[in-house]
Amino acid sequence: MKSYTLDDLLYLMNRLRDPQTGCPWDIKQDFASIVPHTLEEAYEVADTIERKDWPHLQDELGDLLFQVIFYAQLGKEQNSFDFESVIDGLVTKLIRRHPHVFPDGELTAERVGGELTDAEIKANWEAIKRQERADKPVAKMRVLDDVPRTLPAITRAEKLTRRASQVGFDWGAALPVLDKIEEEIAELREAIAEGNLDEVRDEFGDLLFAQVNLARHLGINPDTALRGCNQKFERRFNYIEDQVDAGKGDWHAYSLDELDAWWDEAKLKGL
Repeated sequence: MKSYTLDDLLYLMNRLRDPQTGCPWDIKQDFASIVPHTLEEAYEVADTIERKDWPHLQDELGDLLFQVIFYAQLGKEQNSFDFESVIDGLVTKLIRRHPHVFPDGELTAERVGGELTDAEIKANWEAIKRQERADKPVAKMRVLDDVPRTLPAITRAEKLTRRASQVGFDWGAALPVLDKIEEEIAELREAIAEGNLDEVRDEFGDLLFAQVNLARHLGINPDTALRGCNQKFERRFNYIEDQVDAGKGDWHAYSLDELDAWWDEAKLKGL
């Protein structure tokens, strides 16, 4: 049985986009229309890993790779870039950002020198990225300029606070951030009491932002933590549903206290 290669995938993509004989759906797509699919595929990869569904991870990674291939084809059609230039730029950048592995800037260089700690590697990485931003041939960039606005809100909030911390605008520990969260809760309570929806929305955003900042200080990925919480809620809610189905079969036949008691049972069972 034939085993297809990367070259075959690039050829397939070219065929799909052929104006005369390609796929009508693929032909209609552009950079913007593909973005929602890219985000969906990335989340499906993350979900598969979190569920440890290793048999399906290969398929999901293939779907995600196809997104890159699609963008590269669009770039090639516009004479902007192609898949080869994407790879060349990526390898060049990674060599530059790993001087502890490629000390002379060559891909085949043997590693020399002492071992670096994770903190030292991370600090070097960020320093190199700052220099890269400074070297870009554009007008003076603000500190937060290249944090993409299209990122999911939680991810962008984490990146904004991390970037600000690199220039010293940050609390030195987690506890002051926790104090800030309590302050934001008080302000949210006040806005709710006043009944001003715009103020409620604004204060609720401040509260979420402060919580994301706390997650960063605690070394927790907030998106991962929230997805884990979603899964936990689903498991426990499913347990409640099982009890309802095994009993009267009607949710409205049970009080909230009764439903909540089953929730507590689910917790005790480790769900």
